[in-house]
Amino acid sequence: MDFAQCLSDGTREIFTTMLMADVAGGNPWDRSPEEFDRDLTSMVGMAGGCRGLVAIHCPKQVALGVTGFLLGMDVEDFGEDVFDAMGEFANMLAGIVKAELSARGLEVSLAIPSVVTGPDYSVDSSIEGENVALCFETDHGPFLVELQLEGSAVAA
Repeated sequence: MDFAQCLSDGTREIFTTMLMADVAGGNPWDRSPEEFDRDLTSMVGMAGGCRGLVAIHCPKQVALGVTGFLLGMDVEDFGEDVFDAMGEFANMLAGIVKAELSARGLEVSLAIPSVVTGPDYSVDSSIEGENVALCFETDHGPFLVELQLEGSAVAA
């Protein structure tokens, strides 16, 4: 399985089983994630047998919608519920990527999820290797899923 397929399948699985919501797309995003219209990024770092990062970039309305799906209630603004829910979304997706890497013989540890919000920010990493970004669509709008993996993980 390639990593784009892993991200696509994992995102769909999370939406179907955990959020009970529809998601469409999964099309490659060929530009920088900084060019995606986003107000929030949730991310989980990976260390051990390889280094990497799983990130979810989304506009505010998508973060609120995903949180509402997860909690089963309307969410009107950013707060701890949104940060926790979006961090958990990134954590679940990172767990799926970790399982794929483990199947390739790589031991990987996941960091605690982090969430960044604001009108203008960038997420930089020193990872050199594979970078996969896919754009999905929900009833609340689009979001971007990104995976960065160091070169040695790609060859494994």
